[in-house]
Amino acid sequence: MLLGAVADDLTGATDLSLTLSREGMKTIQAIGVPGPELDFGDADAIVVALKSRTIPADEAVSASVAAARALVAAGAEQFVFKYCSTFDSTDKGNIGPVAEALMDLTGAEFTVACPAFPANARSVFKGHLFVADALLSESAMRNHPLTPMRDANLVRVLQRQTARKVGLVDLQSVEAGVGGLLRAFEQAWRNGERIVVVDAVRDEHLRTIGEACAGMKLVTGGSGVAMGLPANFRKAGKLGPRRSSDRLIAPRGKAAALVGSCSAATRGQIATAVAAGAHALQISALDIAAGATTTETVADWIDANAGAIAPVVYSSAEPDAVADVQAKLGRERASALVEGMLASIGGLLKRRGYTRLLVAGGETSGAVVAALGVRALRIGPEIDPGVPWTLSLGGEPLALALKSGNFGAPDFFVKAWGLLQEGQAHEQ
Repeated sequence: MLLGAVADDLTGATDLSLTLSREGMKTIQAIGVPGPELDFGDADAIVVALKSRTIPADEAVSASVAAARALVAAGAEQFVFKYCSTFDSTDKGNIGPVAEALMDLTGAEFTVACPAFPANARSVFKGHLFVADALLSESAMRNHPLTPMRDANLVRVLQRQTARKVGLVDLQSVEAGVGGLLRAFEQAWRNGERIVVVDAVRDEHLRTIGEACAGMKLVTGGSGVAMGLPANFRKAGKLGPRRSSDRLIAPRGKAAALVGSCSAATRGQIATAVAAGAHALQISALDIAAGATTTETVADWIDANAGAIAPVVYSSAEPDAVADVQAKLGRERASALVEGMLASIGGLLKRRGYTRLLVAGGETSGAVVAALGVRALRIGPEIDPGVPWTLSLGGEPLALALKSGNFGAPDFFVKAWGLLQEGQAHEQ
């Protein structure tokens, strides 16, 4: 085992697993801290999916360290801390505190921070994070219900979360190639900087950064920064040539979509699915709290509304509506009610013979997968950048698509099911 990764949510872990798999690494995704009962076989990379993005910082640190210790025990030579390409966090964390703890555990004295993901329109320039053409602070993330991002300057954001000095390596150094990057890293070290935000606006920049990180014990960022890491192991003779991916056989059975994300991208995907003929049911934390919406009534609705496009159950709403619910119930309780309901629905659907589930939202995906009892996933074909179909390992197989709220094209919910026609997925 060459590469061990800790991801702060489930969909992010799946995104990273897809990146490594596409670059030729045999990759297994573990759900939660892996125990001795999980057999990783001949995996080149293990990605541990946690649910640590929005929990208290000390709890996120504890879970991340436990996961990293398991990866150390499995023999990992290099480590990745994966967080969202929109740098979801607050001034208290959790990115800075977890990065610090993993640096201590792995013995890394210097690391990078690069959430750029150009394929999904996330770029970093002069240390500022852009979503398409807008600064992060002017994007839909400004009103995120759990981690509102109102400062696009990542150096400033990260410095508020860590005692280590944070610096910037700008695009000019990246475009100077690996040699230029290494010189910039050395200068940053002399300046006392121990974490550097690195600019990237194209995939070739991410590959250059990855190559420059060949000797780095810990790398932090989005899945894109790991794009160039497998080639380092291949160059060192530790990884074989890139292999074509195996076919993913999807179990036959009923399908449904469970959506907890309130992102603008996901709301647009729901609208596109409805326009294409999908039945959709909106649930509310207020109705759940009042007992007007129950697991059984929603599952019955799903059973009654199957169609060519799987029915969609969603809690997504416009920011003003979300804020109104949170004002009445409290932010944490409102989120917990929705996540708990969707997780409970997922568990009941499994018992009713549903074997294909599309889940949108990082926190929601974590809750649903926990309710399903899934402990590990094999990566299948890519639906959209950063989002593959996966197959559960151990027990009765389930085909799962676990989507970060901000990811996917407008027709994501429509085309995803097409990849599973005739009972099996297409080649990656």
